[in-house]
Amino acid sequence: MKLATFERAGQRHIGALLADEATLSDFTASEPAAPHFRDMLALIDNGAAALEAARELVRKPKEKVRRAEVRLLAPLPEPRQMRDFLCFEQHIRQARSNRYLFGQGEKLDPATIELPTVWYEQPIYYKCNRFSVIGTETDVQWPRYCEMLDYELEFGAILGTGGKNIRREDARGHIFGYCIFNDVSARDAQMREMPGQLGPAKGKDFDTGNILGPWLVTADEIPDPYRLTMVARVNGEEWSRGNSATMGHSFEDILAHVSNEETLYPGEFFGSGTVGNGCGLEFGRFLKDGDVVELEIEGLGILRNRMVRQGRG
Repeated sequence: MKLATFERAGQRHIGALLADEATLSDFTASEPAAPHFRDMLALIDNGAAALEAARELVRKPKEKVRRAEVRLLAPLPEPRQMRDFLCFEQHIRQARSNRYLFGQGEKLDPATIELPTVWYEQPIYYKCNRFSVIGTETDVQWPRYCEMLDYELEFGAILGTGGKNIRREDARGHIFGYCIFNDVSARDAQMREMPGQLGPAKGKDFDTGNILGPWLVTADEIPDPYRLTMVARVNGEEWSRGNSATMGHSFEDILAHVSNEETLYPGEFFGSGTVGNGCGLEFGRFLKDGDVVELEIEGLGILRNRMVRQGRG
């Protein structure tokens, strides 16, 4: 299923896209008394029975609504937790080779960039601001302190079943579904703060900076998340192309590592990190006021947002 959160008549609803992709089955309106259709977290929390009830409303919708008549929100507007990882080696090499753009040495050959040993030993991550999440077709408010704004082409897994000390071989069964993630980044702020040995902070944390969507695709529809074509376009021009097959650490690796002596909960989000070739920094290109960024991942849809300097409508 392609599950969505959307605004209808001023109220937040959840539902699923039907086969024509122009119509939604409105779960909230169909079953107003069902607590598992209150919001996406409630659906996830209530497990297999709630998911089967949702599937039945896709097979036999009780109330339909045209997609054009509602406003899509982030499928999971407030994840319980957000972590983003550095899983693509090519991205790290190419991004670090361009630090000369920020007065940090000369341009380097990406092949000469040495990654720390720990990157190969375990997934590396930071925690995102889960309150700054927006969805598709919503404007990104360009932070006032930033001159070099960038997109990041990623996707993410959302946990369906929590746990502690999850075994790698069991981890796939804990994943509820997948969606596209645009980790919008203020590159000049990020490069200024990272030499302080902590962060990123204001390079990532600003309102509207975490974009999820356009919907949440249940795991059964993505049998192999490690063979997905990933593309980014700016104003219709292709800037980025990659494939999830180049992911150095899988979501199974991620869940096994993060759950080591730490309890994870349903509704947590885990980002893949930027695919190789997946951001402007890797090529020395940055966004401009009014640019429209589209991220497309095979099977997951298209996530589209406009970058707007504050003060513009």
